[in-house]
Amino acid sequence: MSLYGVRDALLGGRRAIALTGAGISVESGVPDFRSPGGLWERFPPEEYATIDAFRADPTRFWRFYLELARTVAGASPNAGHLALARLEQLGALAAVITQNVDGLHQAAGSREVLELHGAADALVCLACEARRRERIAALTGPPRCVCGEVMKPDVVLFGEALPLDTLARAQDLAERCDVCLVIGTSAEVYPAASIPERAFAAGATLCELNLESTSLTHSGRVRWIVQGAASVTLVRLAELVDDARRQQPDPRAPGERAAGRC
Repeated sequence: MSLYGVRDALLGGRRAIALTGAGISVESGVPDFRSPGGLWERFPPEEYATIDAFRADPTRFWRFYLELARTVAGASPNAGHLALARLEQLGALAAVITQNVDGLHQAAGSREVLELHGAADALVCLACEARRRERIAALTGPPRCVCGEVMKPDVVLFGEALPLDTLARAQDLAERCDVCLVIGTSAEVYPAASIPERAFAAGATLCELNLESTSLTHSGRVRWIVQGAASVTLVRLAELVDDARRQQPDPRAPGERAAGRC
């Protein structure tokens, strides 16, 4: 069974990372905007979700973005998010690199999270570079900076580069890991897609956990392929790792174990 292969890879590795995408948050009620009936049908991204659109008409941009923020507001981590946090607690996962901006990995308890596309509920001013946290879904209109300019959500819009420091850290982790889990993403959009590529080039074992097959599935680079909902597959994976860890022999000497029982 593929999940046992993923388990063994995690148990035999020294540093594992996970790259996550929109698929892991769908079960939390965060929609995949590209699907039929999604937000992109009413708000074409090339018209609304670009840095040029923001600069040209910030008020129009914020009408779109506030609807997006309210769509994801109130979402809670699902069992898949919680399972990744559990794997970190078990020492089987070093970091989560995510393309999502919903903050659900942190809410689930994951401590080492790299957000490639920015953070939810964060604002930046393009004029003076001021930043602040704010509950965006509660806003009633475009937020203004103390300098008077309309602020931009601190997420990566189409036409913007990813945060260079975050990307560099993610790529470094990819090049130093020996296991890379790819979860809820087709890993086709660059530069995020470079994470599993770099990991594979460095000799890491790639494991894909997706609801359906992707181009990565057929790339010839993936060692273990697990299809199914993340809330099911990741929970089972965490259970397998936990069970295996519990069955490992106690490294302490017999005398120490006896003393511990007294």
